[in-house]
Amino acid sequence: MRTDLLRVLKSNGMGLVLVAALALFPFALSLLSGEPVNAGAPKFWQGMLAQVFILAVYALSYDLLLGITGVLSFGHAMFFGGGAYVAGILLKHGRWELLPVVGAVIAVALVQSLLVGALSLRVKGVYYAMVTLAFAQMFFILAEASDFRELTGAEDGLQSIPVPAWLSPTNERLTFYFVTLAFCLIVYLIAKRVVDSPTGRILIAIRENEQRAQTVGFNTFAYKLIAMTLAGVLAALAGMMSALWNLSANPGMLASGTTINALLMTIIGGAGTLSGSLLGAGFLQLVGYWLNDAFGPRWPLLFGLVYIAIVLFLPYGIIGTWRMRRQGR
Repeated sequence: MRTDLLRVLKSNGMGLVLVAALALFPFALSLLSGEPVNAGAPKFWQGMLAQVFILAVYALSYDLLLGITGVLSFGHAMFFGGGAYVAGILLKHGRWELLPVVGAVIAVALVQSLLVGALSLRVKGVYYAMVTLAFAQMFFILAEASDFRELTGAEDGLQSIPVPAWLSPTNERLTFYFVTLAFCLIVYLIAKRVVDSPTGRILIAIRENEQRAQTVGFNTFAYKLIAMTLAGVLAALAGMMSALWNLSANPGMLASGTTINALLMTIIGGAGTLSGSLLGAGFLQLVGYWLNDAFGPRWPLLFGLVYIAIVLFLPYGIIGTWRMRRQGR
């Protein structure tokens, strides 16, 4: 047993160090800045990292589709935005407690991903990508429709979503920080367990050669549906956490640009690495903030140049390229 524990600690040493560093970060920054942990710079950077953790879960959900299963989707935002709207509607209009809201978000995401997957996975490649884009646009139009203004807020979105006092991102920032950190860690461990399981091995086989996987007897449609369902649920939970952070849900969360962000984070970190999701999310959030602070409205142009440089010089993403060079390839 002691040998097994040492093996786990050795194989996951870097991850454990990172988690410990992130857990201690607010207190270390408070000591260095001389400011209270729930005010000033410590509070600001807790908020920045909380957003990174939420985006990391969203990127990880997309990595399960693109990086692990090899399925390119242009409509992943429908799950992210869907989770945000379901949570917002139930909290604001239904006055539900948070725990039942989490269950409802999971249930709706399960139904949504199963239905969309059952219809869209009948086609492959670019045709699948376009079908998912069409579904996402349909949900985007529904969210913006004035017919449902009382429920969704139409183009203004849902504003002033009530959040439990203990989880308020404004007044209880430290608590929210640790909840999002735990959320990100738990989702990563679940995804890692799935990828390392026999099901995960089959998903990777589908990515490498779907026809060969079919030839040896695997129902590739069913396995891709499993991947899409898991990815949809995780994306919806990330959307819910985003709504809790912003205290709002808006149609932009369902827009194609939100899916593009997931694609960017996955490619920057390294498709198929899982851990690259955290790095890609941190890169998008933090580098975007620094570029915006330094260059103002022109920052997307500069970020685009940085992204082009990463694709050219790190074609497998930051984590993917590092792993390949470490293996001498």
